[in-house]
Amino acid sequence: MTTETTPRIAASGARKRFLWHYLEMVLAMFAGMLLFAPVWDALTAGSALFARPDVDVLVMATNMTLGMSIWMRYRGHTWAPIAEMGVAMYAPFAVLLVPYWLGALSEGGLMMAGHVLMFPAMLLVMLLRRAEYSAPHAGPAPLPGGPVVAALVQRWPTWLGLLITFDSWFAPGTPPPVLLVVLAGAYPVIGLFRRTLRDRRLLALQLAGLAGYTVLALVAMSADPVTARYLIAAGWLAHVLWDLGHFVANRVVPRGYAELCIAIDLVIGLTILFLL
Repeated sequence: MTTETTPRIAASGARKRFLWHYLEMVLAMFAGMLLFAPVWDALTAGSALFARPDVDVLVMATNMTLGMSIWMRYRGHTWAPIAEMGVAMYAPFAVLLVPYWLGALSEGGLMMAGHVLMFPAMLLVMLLRRAEYSAPHAGPAPLPGGPVVAALVQRWPTWLGLLITFDSWFAPGTPPPVLLVVLAGAYPVIGLFRRTLRDRRLLALQLAGLAGYTVLALVAMSADPVTARYLIAAGWLAHVLWDLGHFVANRVVPRGYAELCIAIDLVIGLTILFLL
């Protein structure tokens, strides 16, 4: 290996770690929103103050900040970058509330624009500490509770997947058939980005899976509603085996992503099959 190649590999690794840090932040943000929203709803039920859109977006920013702060602290970050990331959650809404109060921005516009601006705000904060976010994690902070708690924490993709699909048990629905194509397409897209599909046989397998799910989606689109529902449920449940194979092989996508998909696909498939 030449001396020119070594820095290039190191730079590529740093970029991948930076991107993975960013994706972790996004997942933690949405996890916080999903996890803490029911708590606020229970505590503020019937409150006119918390029904206001301007207060609601600040509560949502708080939920996201809590989720990200917990995850960042677990990952070993100090309080300074945690506080900076919290500012990134509130800053878009703080700016947008002025035109909202002046009547220049609608309630829907406030919510949509605030969420969109969060992503570049997070990225900007990370770029200010590029070295920290491009380096490997310092390691999880010690957790109370011993190996049992540690084992549960290691299964965070499963808990996140169950959290994301929590409402499916109470308000089940049938996803549109086109999402079957998204299911199969996500793996080769991620694999191409990570450059883990250089093996032609592995690439062929991914493309075959995508083709099969495309055919399944087209058949479901043309079928009657009952048949389509069973076909869609079968597609989501069959994809659990696909996820499991990738989790074991650990070649195309990160194992955490495959584990997350196992939980999501299983819940959606079961709720379509048995609760509709």
